[in-house]
Amino acid sequence: MVRVLIADDQPDVRSGIRALLARAADIVVVGEAADGADAVRMAAELRPDVVLMDVRMPDHDGIAATRQIVAGSPGSTPRVIVLTTFDLDEYVFGALREGASGFLTKNVAPDELRRAVRLVAEGQALLDPAVTRRVIERFAAAPVRGPAPSTVRSTALDSLTPREREVARLVARGLTNEEISVSLFLSIWTVKTHVSRILAKLGARERAQIVIAMYEAGGG
Repeated sequence: MVRVLIADDQPDVRSGIRALLARAADIVVVGEAADGADAVRMAAELRPDVVLMDVRMPDHDGIAATRQIVAGSPGSTPRVIVLTTFDLDEYVFGALREGASGFLTKNVAPDELRRAVRLVAEGQALLDPAVTRRVIERFAAAPVRGPAPSTVRSTALDSLTPREREVARLVARGLTNEEISVSLFLSIWTVKTHVSRILAKLGARERAQIVIAMYEAGGG
């Protein structure tokens, strides 16, 4: 079962998301948080696999909450999907910097929402080619205001082997491990190994940070 925590300041939104996820036999909502502070506390207490995090909340917003939630050791913290009303919401960029695995717009189709939760729970980034690529391009073009601990330096791409760079380029295009496997005629386990090595070499926690590094280096 994929355990999900929903964080949104609007009760009707939380109820709607819960109802959509309840239709999946392999997903369970373990809690609902009304703001970022509640999300941080409940993530520590309930240990969900995925947090669906609204970015615009009073007092303690989703960016600050994402930073705190992903600050733990890799593999021991939930993965965060940020929720936004607009697909080019400026707050999304901050959430990706802080280690979010990707984002969804609040009008996402039910099937896509459930698919996204499963993908992120498996360790993949939520990189919809129709929307996320535009966000990453705008993000990568924006000036960086000071260093962020989750930011991957694009110069680290020099340490990648030609095959690893090829895999990283396909990750940046939004392909899943399965799609990369088909594209490069590799086994799924080989792709996963390459992705793990790329993350290690870049000092990254999330696949979304591979995307950022590739776009900053002009390799997307």
